[in-house]
This record gives sequence, C-alpha cells and structure tokens, in this order.
Amino acid sequence: MIKTLACSALALAMVSTPALAQSVAPDWSGPYIGIFGGYNQSNDDGDENLGFDRNLDGRYGDQVTTALGNAFSPGFCGGTATSTVPTTGCRDDNDGVEAGVRAGYDMQFGNFVVGALAEYSVNNVQDSVTGFSTTPAFYTFTRELESTAAARLKLGYAAGPALIYGTGGYAYGKFENKFRTSNQANSFTETSEGDDGDGWQAGGGVEYALGRGLTVSGEYLYTSLDVDSPVIRVGNTGTTPPGNPFISAPNTTGTDMIRSNGKFGTHMFRIGMNYRF
Repeated sequence: MIKTLACSALALAMVSTPALAQSVAPDWSGPYIGIFGGYNQSNDDGDENLGFDRNLDGRYGDQVTTALGNAFSPGFCGGTATSTVPTTGCRDDNDGVEAGVRAGYDMQFGNFVVGALAEYSVNNVQDSVTGFSTTPAFYTFTRELESTAAARLKLGYAAGPALIYGTGGYAYGKFENKFRTSNQANSFTETSEGDDGDGWQAGGGVEYALGRGLTVSGEYLYTSLDVDSPVIRVGNTGTTPPGNPFISAPNTTGTDMIRSNGKFGTHMFRIGMNYRF
C-alpha cells in the first residue's frame, strides 16, 4: 500500500509540475539543499539460515545435533516466526518509510550535468531470519535499519526543465538488532554486536524545475550494506537438562549462533524537493 501511494504521488507530481515550470531551461550549476521522503523495501533473502559454532573456535559451520540427528532439520525461513511449528511459516519482513535531508553541488556543461551530494535519512525497514528446532522452538534474528548516510556522485542530462540522472557512491547504515526465541531451557547472551554497516548505493531519477530555485524529484536507489551479525551464546541456565544439544560434548560451555547473511539490501523509492541557490 505504501509503495502504491508513493508511486502515485510521484506520478501526480511529475504530471502536474509542467504548468508551474519556468518557461526557459534552467541552469543546473550551483549548490542546493533539499528534503525527501519515500518507501523502503527490504531485499528478502529466502536462502538465509543460521550458523552454529559448537566448539567456539570462531567458525560457524557446525551442526547442532540430538540423538535423532540434526536439531534444526525443520529448516529456516526469511522472516519472523508465527509460531513454534515450522509448517505455519513466517511473517514477511516489514517494509518501511524514510525521511531525510540532502545537500549537493552540480556543474552543467552543455546538456550534461555532473555533481556530488551528501544526504542523511532516518529509516525503519527490517530484515529477519528464523530457524526452527525439533524441540519444537523458533530462533529469530531481526535487524532494523534506523538511519542511512551517503555520499554519491551524479551524472545527468538536461532536457528542458528536466534533469535525468544516474547516481552512485558510498553508504553507511546504523542498525538495531533483536533476537527472540521460544526456547526456555537455555540461556541466551549477546557476546558481540553488529550495529552498523557500510557499502554502496546506486540508482537514478528525474528532477524537474518549478521556477524560483525550486525543483521536485523522483528517485530510485538500491542500497547494499555489509553488516556483521550479533553473536548469541546459547548456554546453561543452571537447570538445563543434560544432553541438551547446545551444551553437550564437545563443548559443555555452550554454542555460539549467528545469522548467515552479512548483507543487507533495500530498494528505496523517493520523492523530494530541492532549493537551488
């Protein structure tokens, strides 16, 4: 629904602005500041799973086993568990919205425009993965993108009052990580955090001059960030029964657990307004 509204608002803005636009082609050279808002859609990874380190050697390729075999044989899903029963599936990741500010500088050479910009936005898009054990129980890792900062280059082509451009560059994201489980037999302690990540952004858009230095824009960006998973130590509560797969030999101290995917991707659909000096 939010995506539909954002696209509709963008289409309305691009259709209605010609009547307001200045009659001559603008000069895109110079500094500008702006605001923007939009819709964020996480790039779901349906193949993501959980990794386990049974002997605490820093390698997450071990298997948690019971007398009957793999304790996580029910499998994994890219979302949040709806119950402890794997067949009930998972709820899809929550998409979100964003709002931000930007500043930049462009230089025009004939019809071509080159520039650079920096921006900051607040976000609330989520990405989760769940593992199901034979207990039965679920184990869900969720990361939520809270804010994004970016510095990008821009290359565009001016056509009348419109500037059509592509853009790409560096991006940094701040995350909040959450862990949730229905397992009440073990203790769960976060031993390391993964609350930020960096990577890149790339996309393109159209900016349209309204006159008096004001412009409106519609933009699509894909953001890819490398972010470490928090490490959850699954241990003994003091009452955990012997033979529990997380604290059995070869290591009775416990088992470290992480999410397997170190990438966070999101599609960003934006509309904005700039003031050019």
